[in-house]
Amino acid sequence: MTWSTRTAEIAASAVIGLVLAGSALFVAEATGRLLVAGGAALLLALAARDLAQRPRLTAGPGGVDVRLLTGGVHLPWTRLQVHVRESRRLGLRVRTLELDTAAGPDDDEGELVVLGRRDLGADPAAVAAHLERLDPRSG
Repeated sequence: MTWSTRTAEIAASAVIGLVLAGSALFVAEATGRLLVAGGAALLLALAARDLAQRPRLTAGPGGVDVRLLTGGVHLPWTRLQVHVRESRRLGLRVRTLELDTAAGPDDDEGELVVLGRRDLGADPAAVAAHLERLDPRSG
């Protein structure tokens, strides 16, 4: 089972970034041109990052694999703890999926990966439920 940023979101970021890059050529003021070009660069970098990290999360019989900009990390089922954290930001309810392999607060060998709805292309609570069903320890 795999989860990734939705293709439509990646395409929208790339298209808007290209439109901004093209429109930056027609901005007369240097400061405005710099701001529009900076926005274009950020959107294009976001689209490139999302493409490079597909699929973002993969679950298999050996555990969970997460793609990061620095490579990937494998989280074995035997150590994996899955949590859905819910908080409020700017008046909106935000859920994140936390994948943790630390044995305790002093465990320097453990990994903590936090993924949001945009990273997964799905609700983090639904992904957590799928991971629970795939986990061989759950019965």
